[in-house]
Amino acid sequence: MSLDYTYEDVAKMIDHSLLNPTLKWDDLEHGISLALAYDTASVCILPYALRHCAERLRGSRVKASTTIGFPHGCHSTAIKLAETRQALADGGEELDMVVNISAVLSGDWAYAANDIQAVVETTHAAGQKVKVIFENAYLNDEQKIRLCEICAELQADWVKTSTGYAPSGATDDDLRLMRRHSPAGVQVKAAGGIRDLDALLRVRALGVTRCGATRTASMLEDARQRLGLPAIDFRGAAAPSGY
Repeated sequence: MSLDYTYEDVAKMIDHSLLNPTLKWDDLEHGISLALAYDTASVCILPYALRHCAERLRGSRVKASTTIGFPHGCHSTAIKLAETRQALADGGEELDMVVNISAVLSGDWAYAANDIQAVVETTHAAGQKVKVIFENAYLNDEQKIRLCEICAELQADWVKTSTGYAPSGATDDDLRLMRRHSPAGVQVKAAGGIRDLDALLRVRALGVTRCGATRTASMLEDARQRLGLPAIDFRGAAAPSGY
């Protein structure tokens, strides 16, 4: 039976996540090497390691990314802007920012929108991209839809379900809602709970183009096996999960 995807199709959906605060430097090095071996879309790494990550990825097709306002989103906009400028200076190509969850829950849409706008405009001015994390576990559908509308108005590059640290992560219902209420130019990223190839393929069918993942090697080895491709000879202990 022919499959409707290539290895590149699925590998380039994965942002290999290195965001667990207990990761040691050797774990971060291991994760970068793994992402390079499997040719993922990006490495999303702890901010202090971004400059090193970008240097390691230079010349590859794997992008360097990190987080802004992570994980609770309630940093002041000035702090998020400082983080954004530092990440860009360190070689960040894609920035995953968390909305101000408190402002959203309070109905302060002007603050929430201005907060997103500041990061998006600064990042776009540098020629890079932004994924806006909603943290859907805490929101109702009306709030999720309003955030989709704001992100569309501000031309964010992705809307993203979650940080991976809330009580729940990506759900199919939320992914459908976000895809339905976002224009074609705004992509959808799933994070939290995508742990095997079947889950990755399921959300792909819903219109998701990126997934945050720690179980990258097992998912992509499964894809290679199904596609009749040789296993990738990558050796090393698995890094701790937590995203």
